Amino acid sequence: MFRNITPVTKNIIILNVLVYLASNFLLNGKLYEILSAFYPFSPNFKSWQVITHMFMHAPMGEGVGLTHILFNMFTLWSFGPVLEQVLGGRKFILLYFLSGLGAFILFNVWNFYQINQLTTELSNLGVNVAEIFRKSDLNYSGDMSISANSKQAMALSQELFGALRSPMLGASGAIFGVVAAFSTMFPDAKLMFLFIPFPIKAKYLLPIIILVSLYLGFSGQMGSVAHFAHIGGAIVGFLMALYYRKKHIRRWD
Repeated sequence: MFRNITPVTKNIIILNVLVYLASNFLLNGKLYEILSAFYPFSPNFKSWQVITHMFMHAPMGEGVGLTHILFNMFTLWSFGPVLEQVLGGRKFILLYFLSGLGAFILFNVWNFYQINQLTTELSNLGVNVAEIFRKSDLNYSGDMSISANSKQAMALSQELFGALRSPMLGASGAIFGVVAAFSTMFPDAKLMFLFIPFPIKAKYLLPIIILVSLYLGFSGQMGSVAHFAHIGGAIVGFLMALYYRKKHIRRWD
């Protein structure tokens, strides 16, 4: 599998696997709290999480579990090497991490909008929002009860509490950037997918990604998936591919 893979792509995959093993088998899962990316205004957020969340994936036996990292690494292995050969290692690394950063930013723009709505509603209901922020700290060990004077206030308080303690994690944003860049630089490349019985051109892949992610993001379906992170990564990958193409980097068709 690794014989013909390009060095940067190979090292990213290896690093993801090593971090995944460490996060599942060392420190009783504490690395998930340290390296996953929390909402920037959450007491659990640390600056390094902007980068480290790209190497974290769903824990074994929880949610999508092992399929999360397997799908991401398979996708990177499928699209990364060709793109890396065309762009070169440095430009590929830049595209990968900037796509991941774009994913983090757009996801948290949407997060900010939702959390701002929650805090406004809670304030109007007389709930002490600062108390919820304080108690959402993963290291908080005091009384965890939240003062709320109605069922609506309690439900909204629990929703805010959960949002502040639930991080984003995964390489998906960066990898969506890689896929978007591939689709932009090789628009006529024919791709085969397990769930589609016929080949489709790469240029149709990007709009499909964006439209499906927008629908799922706004509809709230598959709520545990950071759909807006996928869109953010794809947008950055697309824009960087356009820039590289204008710079006359050799393109394969």
